[in-house]
Order: sequence, then structure tokens, then C-alpha cells
Amino acid sequence: MVRKESKHSILILGASGFLGGAIYKELCSYFRTFGTYNTSNKSFEKNSHFFQYNMEEDDIYEILDIVKPTIIISALRGDFSKQILLHQHLAEYVFTNKIRLIFLSSANVFDAYVKYPSYEQDKTYSNSIYGHFKIKIENMLLRLPKKQIAILRLPMVFGSQSPRVQEIVQLVKAKEPIEIFPNLIMNVNTYSKITQQIHYIINRNKSGIFHLGSHDLVHHDDFIKEIVESFQLEETAIYKRVYTTNNDRYLAVLPKLNKLPKHLQLVSQDILSELKI
Repeated sequence: MVRKESKHSILILGASGFLGGAIYKELCSYFRTFGTYNTSNKSFEKNSHFFQYNMEEDDIYEILDIVKPTIIISALRGDFSKQILLHQHLAEYVFTNKIRLIFLSSANVFDAYVKYPSYEQDKTYSNSIYGHFKIKIENMLLRLPKKQIAILRLPMVFGSQSPRVQEIVQLVKAKEPIEIFPNLIMNVNTYSKITQQIHYIINRNKSGIFHLGSHDLVHHDDFIKEIVESFQLEETAIYKRVYTTNNDRYLAVLPKLNKLPKHLQLVSQDILSELKI
């Protein structure tokens, strides 16, 4: 059994989701780790480290009082306006109790910039409702002391058990078309690498803005086709090309200032190699 480090109590909001669950599995052997889930689930109900939490009805302060976290990781999904209100409460709690908050943001905070990739200090600018929502929470958190927050901007996340990859496999088997965006240039990550990156950020007390994307850029259509090939499904796959613009557009978050160590960096080929295992 790995010895638990006593220095942190970690609360993961949205630990029943795919990414939140992967983060919980990565951290629970090393720290006192707790999580929230929304929908009733017997396995979570039996686990004393999980709390049922519905952000539309429940008071987050009750859970905070029980856990007394030193770090909160926000990996929630759900109603945007309710999430904004929740993060206002979290920001107050984090500031008052001098603890840390790690917020999972998105490359979509830059989705209005189509001509080039984005770096940590670039001004956020979005045309999408989702991007606007993430920007609103980011701006709220950036008013807190820098040492108390980490904003992790994620690109598209893949990996063998990820919802994106599972959906691709299911579409091929059902002989349904897979949507590909030939003009979209992006970078990528895998859930197994993101959980390691978060573990490092916690261990080393890192703060600020992190761009957790691969160091290389890929075309969306090429990358999806390579995923299909890694499962040897290319002969039966059907593709539907979606053109949102006539020109190439970028949706990529590249690190420039807040770079992680070499062993925590990745290129897109690493994800494809992982899928082939």
C-alpha cells in the first residue's frame, strides 16, 4: 500500500465524470482524496470518500466543512449559470481559507482566434457559449492571489477509455458516419497524461495558467483517421466532412512560459501508440 501523504486533503468536484474519475484514481493513493457525484450510484454511496452533490439544490459549504480541503479540483459539468454561481462561492472560500483551487478550463477560451495557436498569456476571446462560460470563471479566479489558483486549459482529450474514442468505435460498428473537420488544426492530450500533470502541479505547488496540449499540431481529420486505424477499423469507417470555414483554423493551446518537465510533455503520436497497446 502506498503511504498517504498527510499534507493535502483534496476535493474533486465532478469525480464521477470521466476525467474527474481518472484524477481521483491517480491521487487517492497519495493524498486524502474526496469526490462528488451527482446521480445516485451504489458504488459511490458505499465509498465514504464520495459525496452526492447536486449544484442546483445542495450547499457546497456542507461538503467543504466535512472535508476541509487544502486543494479543490473543479472538473464539473452541467448548467453554466449554476457553475458560475458555485465558482463565486468557491473563490470566496479559497481566498478566506488560503487554500488552492485547480480549475479545468478549455482551449475554447480562444476559439475566436482562428489564425494561430494560443499561449498562456494571450488574451482570451471566444465565439462560443461554452468558451464564454469558461472565460467568465477564469476571470473570476484570476482575481485571487496567483499562488492560490491553477487554470489548466485542455485541448481535445483522448485515450482508450475516453468518451471521444469510445464514440468513434461505436459509430464505426453501427456503420454511422464519424464527423471530421478537415480545416481544424489542433493539439491533443490523453487522460492518463493529464492526471500525471495534475499530480505534478500539486506536488510542486505550481500555480498560474497551464496549457496542457501536445507540443505538435495535428489536423482533426488526419488524427481521427489514425485513431480508427489504430483499432484496425479503417475498412468499415464512414466519414462526414464538416467545413465550418474555407481556410485552416487553429484551436490549439501551446505552453510557452509554464512548461512541465520533459517526462510530462507529449506529442500526438504518444496517444496513437497508447491506443495500439
